[in-house]
Amino acid sequence: MKYVSRYMEAKFLRVSKWFPAVLLNGARQVGKTTMLEHLSRDEKRTYVTLDNLEARMLAKTDPQLFFQNYKTPIIIDEVQYAPELFPYIKILCDTHKIPGEFWLTGSQSYAAMKNVSESLAGRVGIINLHGFSFNELRGIPAMEKSFEVDFDLLQEREKEVSPASVSEIFSYIWQGGMPNAVGARAEKRELFFESYINSYLMRDILELGKVTDTVKFRKFLSVCAAETAQPLNMNKIAQITEIAATTAKDWLRLLEGLHIVHFVQPYYNYQLKRLTKTPKLYFCDTGLCAYLAKWLTPDTLYNGANSGAYFETFVVSELLKHYNCALSPNIYYYRDSNAKEVDLILEMNGHIYPLEIKLVASPNNRDIKKYTLLDNASTPRGNGGIICMHQGLTHVDRQNLIIPAYIF
Repeated sequence: MKYVSRYMEAKFLRVSKWFPAVLLNGARQVGKTTMLEHLSRDEKRTYVTLDNLEARMLAKTDPQLFFQNYKTPIIIDEVQYAPELFPYIKILCDTHKIPGEFWLTGSQSYAAMKNVSESLAGRVGIINLHGFSFNELRGIPAMEKSFEVDFDLLQEREKEVSPASVSEIFSYIWQGGMPNAVGARAEKRELFFESYINSYLMRDILELGKVTDTVKFRKFLSVCAAETAQPLNMNKIAQITEIAATTAKDWLRLLEGLHIVHFVQPYYNYQLKRLTKTPKLYFCDTGLCAYLAKWLTPDTLYNGANSGAYFETFVVSELLKHYNCALSPNIYYYRDSNAKEVDLILEMNGHIYPLEIKLVASPNNRDIKKYTLLDNASTPRGNGGIICMHQGLTHVDRQNLIIPAYIF
């Protein structure tokens, strides 16, 4: 596959000028190493992966000799496997004071983040990489400014983006953003995801030592996939999987740490009453989610009962990818005890901006009426929007926009 430029490249290079070490976090097989090797193609930078057991053993038992064998500047892949390296990286950072001397990758955020925050505080910039975004694969340039619910800003963005059909978007949703799944036909895609689960995901969870019953864990994955874009129902997931609710909680935390799932927290404001405390569950990669739920083609996925949930997962995932490369707001959702819900709330610039996500081309104007639920919040409400399959940016009224889903 020809190299596809990543939106994260510019941010990564900026951070590399600010810190002596940069940690690029992300799930397995999303293109972390490929991006770093591409960025270092014009410089002499050593590469070593701690997936290599010999290199890992040396890093763990003799970090000083490790850095004699592998000279800086350096890329260290899967650095979470050898936390013994961090004190030595700290010493080298303080001694050399060279920006970007250490490029690190990690796929287990809890292990990597804990050791990095303790050992390299002030010396490391930490950023996250997901799989390809929809527009990265279409060769469309990144948004110059952070996404806001602002007509003038989005109108400028619209000039750079070609419209996309629902068929194109669901083809992307079905394949996902992992490089080895991109453009794959059904059989190859199935083999890739099966190998991904068995070769990477199951191996990582066994090494973390939190799962003993791999059969139930595999079932747990499929149950979670069926719950994407839904408020988290721990008891339901546990009951179907036939495990304890505490075990389901531990396993979900594990999936979050491996960048397989993401949680959007409920919006809280002390002036709003009877709010839910349950987060919403989203898969980070829609292709893996569709594979686990056994959707065999893009058409069956689009025509299936969960198409709206997958479309919402797609939109949330695209927003997360965008905000990882730009200034990021707080992202929430709203739901009260009467099941009245606003899909997303962006909190930024001293305002909250409500968004609905609808798998329709012509949304109903009644969808924006629920935004008045937020009027009693102490934080003022800004513009709202409906993200949908409408072919073009337009106004619903003076305060609310219809935003095409392909615009990010």
